[in-house]
Amino acid sequence: MRRRHFIQQTAVASSLIGLGGFGLQSFSRNDKKITILHTNDVHSHIDPFGPEDGLNANKGGVARRATLVEAIRQENPNTLLLDAGDIFQGTPYFNYFGGELEFKLMSMLKYDAATIGNHDFDNGIDGLYAQLPHAKFELISANYDFSNTVMNTHVKPYRIFNRDGIKIGIFGLGIKLDGLVDKRMYKETVYLDPVEIAQDMSRTLKEDEHCDLIICLSHLGYHYTNAPNNPSDLNLAKATKNIDLIIGGHTHTFLKKPTVVKNIEDKNVLVNQVGCYGINLGRIDFYFDSDKNKAANGTTILV
Repeated sequence: MRRRHFIQQTAVASSLIGLGGFGLQSFSRNDKKITILHTNDVHSHIDPFGPEDGLNANKGGVARRATLVEAIRQENPNTLLLDAGDIFQGTPYFNYFGGELEFKLMSMLKYDAATIGNHDFDNGIDGLYAQLPHAKFELISANYDFSNTVMNTHVKPYRIFNRDGIKIGIFGLGIKLDGLVDKRMYKETVYLDPVEIAQDMSRTLKEDEHCDLIICLSHLGYHYTNAPNNPSDLNLAKATKNIDLIIGGHTHTFLKKPTVVKNIEDKNVLVNQVGCYGINLGRIDFYFDSDKNKAANGTTILV
């Protein structure tokens, strides 16, 4: 009963947003539903915050997140769990175990894919590589060229998932490392322009792979007031087409529900980010009619 109440409470948090011409008026019980759950900038926060931890008191924790994820999967088996980077660095767990615990716990939660944030290089690219055996999920990044590094072949530009006949293409983007991360940490990793890469990836996933839903896992940052032209999730949404959802990270932006942005073809794109430290879990439900037109609603769930 408690789980059912939780599901009902989160499901009504926002109204349907039309994507691809499918709106609330045409929604029916027979439409297919895909649920996307996501985190970002967890920064090695394994335990919940304590009762004396100010604004974050009694929030977060991997065990609590696991309970929420399992409840949602029970409601809808057609669920994906994703992370937008900065998995590492922020508590003694990372200092002692170098990312092993984070990857093992994400694997136990059955994450499907994650992209790479700048702090995921904090033990160097060799330290990141050393933890790969503990990651039972996909690491994806399209604009980090790892060809001349130990990560070569271990990170894919995109990954395709099939759920209930719906083909879901997911690609990853990372922030420029130069000036943010010591060159010795990322070595010969080459940064490629994220907007150009996003245009290539979205075209590939739409036209070549025939995906019904296209998601970008981004660690570019939501928006920069002091540098509005910098690559960001909002700018990426405006400059591209075919992307349905951008799941962001890096700026620790707390959104109660996704931002709706018009893309280069004047179509809706959802942009979401759920803060940091595992305090929140993002949830976005996509509904597909028989012609695979789609609508979505999204909310942020406090852990």
